[in-house]
Amino acid sequence: MTTFYKVFLVLFIIFLGVNLYAIDWNLGFMHSENNKFLFSIVASIIGILVTLVMNTWKKLSMKNS
Repeated sequence: MTTFYKVFLVLFIIFLGVNLYAIDWNLGFMHSENNKFLFSIVASIIGILVTLVMNTWKKLSMKNS
């Protein structure tokens, strides 16, 4: 994994952790005040998945060359 992918992977993991910490668990997971954190959590999970997919595609393209 190149440094470029590692930087984004670390950033997305930090965003995920911060948002999980910021959720008010006493209100409930789907409460309207937690929506902003839920959207950010979903975005960071998608970012992690995209980063891993891009890294896999890079490895596959290196094998084919």
